[in-house]
Amino acid sequence: MSKIITINRQFGSGGRELGKRLAEELGYAYYDNEIITQIAGRSGLAEDYVSSIVEKKPIVYYPITIGRTFLAHTPAPVDFNTQIYSEQHNIIKELASKSDCVIIGRCADYILSEHDPFKLFVYADMPSRMERCRAKAPTDEKPLSDKQLARHIKEVDNERADYYKFFTGQKWLDAEHYDLMINTSRMVIKEFVPALATMIQNKK
Repeated sequence: MSKIITINRQFGSGGRELGKRLAEELGYAYYDNEIITQIAGRSGLAEDYVSSIVEKKPIVYYPITIGRTFLAHTPAPVDFNTQIYSEQHNIIKELASKSDCVIIGRCADYILSEHDPFKLFVYADMPSRMERCRAKAPTDEKPLSDKQLARHIKEVDNERADYYKFFTGQKWLDAEHYDLMINTSRMVIKEFVPALATMIQNKK
């Protein structure tokens, strides 16, 4: 069975950078936006539209348990949103069956529970997250005020938490769901990834 690492992360915490560097250190495949590209190809929907839907709770009017029904391939009400979630589920399963890999977000820890993935959660304090967001912002983009940026960061986190709750019935920030929670506040991610990779390799 493939070795799988799943990473859930707060917005601006550096979770994507950590995941990519960890995959490179371990020689694993890395899956993030590649999943969106595959969903778009299979569904015939534009990548921009797919990207705007993933990791956001669907706007629906039926019980929360239906979210987990989608993942179980049981018939459920179908629209573009549910089609995307269904494709995402199938793609994540397929990717995990091919090779050792690191997968970012998208309830992969829940979807791949039978693979017993190593589940990481990456978080940081607000000043560190704001600093990372500003460092990665396009140079031609009008900068947000501290208040606006903090609000945006919280909004993205709330969307991710709602999405996770809808599809898993679990709390996104519940430490019991993870093997390791990493605080990247004021840390240089590339400096501790080698030690993290060694720890994961030595995990029994």
